Parts: sequence; structure tokens; C-alpha cells
Amino acid sequence: MNGAVSEQKRTWTTGTAPGIFPLLGHGIALYRRPLAFLNSLPAHGDLVEIRLGPRRAWMVCHPELAHEMLMDPHTFDKGGPLYDRLGHLMGDGLVTCRQSAHRDKRRLLQPAFRPSHAAAYTELVAEEAESVCEGWQAGGTVPVTEAMTTLTTRVISRVLLSDSLDDTTAAQVRDCLADVVRGLFVRTVVPVDALFRLPTPANRRYRRALARLHAIIDAVIAERRRGAARDDVLGTLLAAPHGDGETPARTDQEIHDHLITLLLTGAETSALSLAAAFSLLARHPEAEQRLHAELDTVLPGGRRPGPDDLPNLVQTRCVVSETLRHSSPGWLFTRVATRETELAGRRLPAGATVLYSPYLLHHDPSSFPDPERFDPDRWLPGRPTAAQRRAMMPFSAGNRKCLGDEFAMVEVTVALATIAGRVRLRHLPGYAARAPRPAITLGPRSLVMLRETRPHRPPDASSSRPPLPRRAVCPRQVRQAPDSRSAGDHGVDNA
Repeated sequence: MNGAVSEQKRTWTTGTAPGIFPLLGHGIALYRRPLAFLNSLPAHGDLVEIRLGPRRAWMVCHPELAHEMLMDPHTFDKGGPLYDRLGHLMGDGLVTCRQSAHRDKRRLLQPAFRPSHAAAYTELVAEEAESVCEGWQAGGTVPVTEAMTTLTTRVISRVLLSDSLDDTTAAQVRDCLADVVRGLFVRTVVPVDALFRLPTPANRRYRRALARLHAIIDAVIAERRRGAARDDVLGTLLAAPHGDGETPARTDQEIHDHLITLLLTGAETSALSLAAAFSLLARHPEAEQRLHAELDTVLPGGRRPGPDDLPNLVQTRCVVSETLRHSSPGWLFTRVATRETELAGRRLPAGATVLYSPYLLHHDPSSFPDPERFDPDRWLPGRPTAAQRRAMMPFSAGNRKCLGDEFAMVEVTVALATIAGRVRLRHLPGYAARAPRPAITLGPRSLVMLRETRPHRPPDASSSRPPLPRRAVCPRQVRQAPDSRSAGDHGVDNA
């Protein structure tokens, strides 16, 4: 009772970030040194005013304020420079839609991503992870970020579209997504449209990638409408009525927006999480040794993981959770006040842009002591406190929490186990860790590493499961899968 009263009486602090440039605001600082800029803000208050171009905005610097905002999506709706820019790419998809349209869209897509279904994607992910790493030569270099993006693009495209994308087209999707996410970030932090209408190489590259991505999705939808029904997410969308049951089918534009949204969110963030995990493990040999010891026990001989192995991959899931804390790909998000309201004792006008940063919250030393240290053991069962779980929000919170949070945890855990069970990735000689290049997501965008053979018995044909035919894994196929939310119940799925 006393704790509740003291929390109600908490006095929040507010302030304004220094260093405002005319027209550009804090855009230069946020673009050139985004992490340092974010880490500087709590010194100015729990809620700090910044400038995005000429616009005023407010950054939430305390996890309780972030939850207060995220748990009230009708007052703090999706919007702001980030979602305005994402809307040009995703249209009115699940991520960018306003709260009034969210319930219908989420109900439509939820069956494919329920936690109880996610484990059934295990063999699909393991197969693709095995395929990606099997051609790596011992002692050779590996373009890790590119390989992980190839892996996650294949996985999400199979979940969404079965085999509608051949390898060449899937590679084009991967490359287009890379160009788009780079271009989106600068358009967010410096929202001055005139700059992006100039015919610069970067602007032309962004527009070409955007056009190609939309054309690929339109072609897949048109082909599927002409062909037989398929049992995948696209098939579900094509067959689904509207929420009121009066219209027999979704429009091509609605389907297009959903597919673009799921491709972008399903490929980019998981790929960067995997790349970051391998980079961090290479720099922290003790954590890598604990991971390898678990994999040698749970998956002897480099055996491909299956759904029944998930509860036993405790250390592996800890590595994934700590990677998401230390290097969360989703690092900066915006909301817009739908009415005049109060936050941290500050009156905000209707239309005010409010930001929160998982990176900032995850690196707050009051929540996570020694926050720059990579320590997967933070997430061992029974270790994290309630406050740490609450501060940990790589997938957001409230009813706009990421639809595929547990799918992403399973995907990254299984891919990490599959690859790390076979090979060891080391940094190139002379490697020095640098702050990642800013984009709409955050992570190692061009990581190259050396491939070494694991110093244990190599995988052989008898220990690997037979390859799966390339088919979709759809909601009807996965309803008998075990509930993977209990798999290593120490991660971030309930953040």
C-alpha cells in the first residue's frame, strides 16, 4: 500500500535538451551520434523536450512514463515523423494504422503469430539457418549481416507467401529493404521534405528500392489471385472478409500493406539481432563458451533443433534476451497526442510528438547496472527483477506490442542455436567495435567475420533431421504445437 502511495506522489522532472540548430533542431546530433545523444537526455529530466527539424517533441526517459504512455493508445496513438515516413512504405498496415483500425487488423493476422503456434516454425527456421551457413568455408570470411538478412527474408517470405518468391526475388527484397531502412531514418530525424526531393544518388536509390519492393508484392498478389488457394498468410488475407462480415474480401491495397509491413518488420529486426548476437559473443568468450556448452549438451553433434528442444535452450535464449537489451534493433519510436493531455506533469498540446527509446531505457544504469556490459546471465530464471522486466521493452508494450514478439524470439533462438552449433564466428584482425550506423533500425549493417570450425564433433548426416519440403507453415498446421511461451521463461516475451 505504501509503495503504491509513494509511486502516486512521485515528482517527475522535465527539461529541454541543449544544442538546438536552426531548422534542423537536434537532427544533426541524432543522426551523427544517436546513442550518445539519447544517453545524454536523462540528465535533463524524465521528460525532455527536443526538436525534430523545426518541430517540438518530447522524449520519455523513464520506464514508468513509457508504460503510462504505451498503455493509453487512445491518447498516445501511432504517429509522428517516424510513422508518417513508414506510412509511405507500409501504407495502412498493422504497424502504422491508427488505434481505431488496429483491432480489426490484429484479429486478422493474430492466428499466424500466437505464442502457442510459434514453436511449429522451429524446423522451418532451422532448415533455413542450416542452408545459409552450410556453404561457409573454414577460415573464410562471412558477410554476417547479409547472410542473416538472407535467412530472415527467406523465413518470413515462406511464412507469408509459401514459395512465391524465388531465390533471386528474395535477394532483391533483401537489398530493397536495406536501402529503404537507411533512407527512412534520415527522413525521420530531419523531416524537411524539400531535401528529399533533390535528385541525389541516395534519394534516387531510396525511390528505386521503394518502387521495386511495391512491384514485387503487387506481382505476388496478382499471381495468387489467378492461381489456386494456398495455405499461408497471403491465402488467409485473400480469403478473409472484413470485420463486419459484409464485404467478401480484402482489397489488394489492404493485402499489400499487410505484406509489406510483415516483410519489413519480420526480416530487418531479426537479422540485425542475429548479427549483433554473433558480434557480441565474439567479444565475450565466456558467454560464448557457456552457449557452446549448452548446445553440445542439448544438440549433440550439431543436431538441428526441434520444438521439443526449446525449453532446454535456456542459455541460448538468455543470449538473445541480452542482445535485445544491449543492442535492440527497434531503438526509437514516436507517438502523437490525440488531445491535450498531461505527461510527467507537463501539459502537452493535441498533436504533440512523444518519443521513447528502448535503447535508452535498456541502458539506464538504475534499471540495469553496468548497462554497457554484455551479460546473458542477467536473464537466467529468477535473476531479473520485476523492475528490470518492466524496463525491458524491445517489442513495445500495451495492445500495440509487436504481433510477432514470440515468433521473433523463437526465430532468433533457433537460428542462433543452429549456426553456433556448427561454426564459430570471429572478428577480423584489427576489428574495433563502433557505434552502429543509424537507420530506422539499429544494428551492425555490414558486419563481416571469420568462420572457424567448432572444436567438437562436427555434424553428420545421421544427426541431422531430413530437410523439409519448401512449404508454408500456416495457422492450421501449427495448432497442435506446444506453447513456446514456457520455453526458457526468462526472456523478454512478457516485457
